[in-house]
Amino acid sequence: MILDRYLVRQFFPVFLVAVGMFVMLLSLIDLFSNLWRYLNYEVPLSQILLVCYYYLPKSLSYAIPISILFAAAYTLGDLYARNELTSIFSSGIPFWRFSISLVILGAFFSFFSFFFQDQVVVPTFKKKEDLNSQLLHQQVTGDNSDIVIKARNGKLIYSVDYFDESSTSLNGVSIIEQNDAGEFLSLIRARRAVWTGEYWSFSNAVIYSWEGEFLRVKTMEDTGGYREHPEIFRRRAVDAEDLPAKDAAGLVQDLKNAGLPFIGALADYYHRFSFSTVPFVITILSISMGGRFKKNILLMSLLASLVSTVVFYVMEMISMMMARLGYIPPIVGAWFPIVFFSALGLLLLQSAKT
Repeated sequence: MILDRYLVRQFFPVFLVAVGMFVMLLSLIDLFSNLWRYLNYEVPLSQILLVCYYYLPKSLSYAIPISILFAAAYTLGDLYARNELTSIFSSGIPFWRFSISLVILGAFFSFFSFFFQDQVVVPTFKKKEDLNSQLLHQQVTGDNSDIVIKARNGKLIYSVDYFDESSTSLNGVSIIEQNDAGEFLSLIRARRAVWTGEYWSFSNAVIYSWEGEFLRVKTMEDTGGYREHPEIFRRRAVDAEDLPAKDAAGLVQDLKNAGLPFIGALADYYHRFSFSTVPFVITILSISMGGRFKKNILLMSLLASLVSTVVFYVMEMISMMMARLGYIPPIVGAWFPIVFFSALGLLLLQSAKT
């Protein structure tokens, strides 16, 4: 336990400095990429700083994995260079046991990354994008008129004259309900429907349905039974990664029920969970590489860790692309690089020479 605490104390100062540097670097890159636009539109300094503030959580989410990589490789390399690990190994403590505290830290940062991304990064980044679009007078347009959507495996067919994104409302709504055999059951017509957050509330809705041999019409009671998510009525696609995990799951289900392409959204949904484990994987790779060199230990550890991490990110990018295109199952595309590199890192860590 003394050695565990010692290793953690050596790790955290380097990690905090690295996080600060990478967050500042990412924030400056984002700022300077839009600086000339801010100057053209004479955006006040207070608003520019507010945009930078909203971008900080996103920068932190990007900075954590690479900071762990740098801090772990630097810490172990520095201990090797000072011959401190030689004394530890001579006492019979294997390398994997000495570095287990860093593995636990990597697992902790993975759990933290998921909840931080879901609860902080997603809403603040949306605020940043909305404010940025407003300051730079960027209009997001989409053709949300004359929409036809299938829902509930084809049992409901929505026909909408226009979907108003600003008020989250449907105008000129017709809903055809069918049974499993595709036979007509009822037709609902409404001048307008407003999304309450859980269901569609209709205005002046009437329903046509068969009663024996006659087609009857009557006023429809608003029972809250129509709960298809507003996202399925948008012609402008919304990425599942831009939504909280619960909303992303609902989006995938709504796309599936509406008969729309959902493989890409499902892959992004699985990727939300798999990507949060990146700090753990990078920690494993970094410390497993740190025990394999005898000369130029600090430099070679950093270089090997960086190369292995780049290979990991490239493989993840390729697997996610194949999953979104439907060549491999979404869950395989999201998790295969994580499982492969975790197993490889643990194997290298166990076999590291001491």
